[in-house]
Amino acid sequence: MPERLTEMLMDTWTPLIILWITVLPSICMAPMNQSQVLPSGSSTGLKRLTEEQRVLNRSKRGWVWNQMFVLEEFSGPEPILVGRLHTDLDPGSSKIKYILSGDGAGTIFVINDKTGDIHAMKRLDREEKAEYTLTAQAVDRDTNKPLEPPSEFIIKVQDINDNAPEFVDGPYHATVPEMSVVGTFVTKVTATDADDPVYGNSAKLVYSILEGQPYFSIEPHTAIIKTALPNMDREAKEEYFVVIQAKDMGGHMGGLSGTTTVTITLTDVNDNPPKFAQSLYHFSVMEDVALGEPIGRVKANDLDIGENAKSSYDIIEGDGMDIFEITTDAQTQDGIIRVRKPLDFETKKSYTLKVEAVNIHIDPRFISGGPFKDTATVKIVVEDADEPPVFSSPTYLLEVHENAAINSVIGQVTAHDPDVSSSPIR
Repeated sequence: MPERLTEMLMDTWTPLIILWITVLPSICMAPMNQSQVLPSGSSTGLKRLTEEQRVLNRSKRGWVWNQMFVLEEFSGPEPILVGRLHTDLDPGSSKIKYILSGDGAGTIFVINDKTGDIHAMKRLDREEKAEYTLTAQAVDRDTNKPLEPPSEFIIKVQDINDNAPEFVDGPYHATVPEMSVVGTFVTKVTATDADDPVYGNSAKLVYSILEGQPYFSIEPHTAIIKTALPNMDREAKEEYFVVIQAKDMGGHMGGLSGTTTVTITLTDVNDNPPKFAQSLYHFSVMEDVALGEPIGRVKANDLDIGENAKSSYDIIEGDGMDIFEITTDAQTQDGIIRVRKPLDFETKKSYTLKVEAVNIHIDPRFISGGPFKDTATVKIVVEDADEPPVFSSPTYLLEVHENAAINSVIGQVTAHDPDVSSSPIR
């Protein structure tokens, strides 16, 4: 009987002693008010204090975490432990039951309802879903009554470097004018990395050129491609094939990489003058050629293309400036020489002309390189044509008597051959 009495006393006083040890620091530090001052022997005041302390304990529960973390792509023989939920009300007995609800509860995440341990049952991919919002609650195992208000927390999937950079817009094509100065902007490329840009360096990209040096350079962090050599000449090489690499982990060893290609074409500028294919041209023309007929073509070649290769032609010197003219063929860019006035072999048998070809569109940046024009000499020989005889007079007036005898001479007409050969006339 004494032993039973001792056990009853211990059962009565032990909770009160624990409560006193727990509450005493709070009472000492908190300002005193009427609700904290207990009349001696007041059971009502003690009960109110016990309820207040329970509320205080709830507000300080240790299992209300904002976040938990689990490493993505983890796979092992056992489920991975994400974390543990534990309430201050749990003395370690089996009276507390932990319940988990929310994103993936019961399928992806499973909680041990006795210990509060949360395990991930499946391999997780942060790129598919980066975080899960769940709700935890502690209830009485026998009555299922809540012992704590529901508490929401987040499980974040922690990133690993499992995605290589990708150039989704590649391959690229770009142009830059030939003869550009070093550092001229060409284009900008962009790689994307599906890894977490906030956590670690898994998505921190650094760009470099694998092929295309020393002609071009790339800014490591902005991926801006620029010219790296001066005076790149389109006429020498028009197209360049550049390979760009993007590497994550800030470019450090162990990072993943992706590549793309950039085809860079040099566009033409007018940096070449026209040049006649030959310095002297020879043509012959019949003296009876029709006016406006072409008698020959000259050509000033230009290494440039398009508008930069267009030239105009003119006769600038010679003894036939008023007899001949030169025009430009818009399709072939040839200079076409035509006759403006009639030719006469007997009067003048040859002509010498000086023709000039001048670029139509001049680029002032290259004007110091020399005149964007060229000249050539054209010799034209007039050939004799078999011209008909020419009468000495266009009309003749002859008189004859009415009774003149047959075969009487009544007058004479004359004609001559204008050709040098003076062929007989009949």
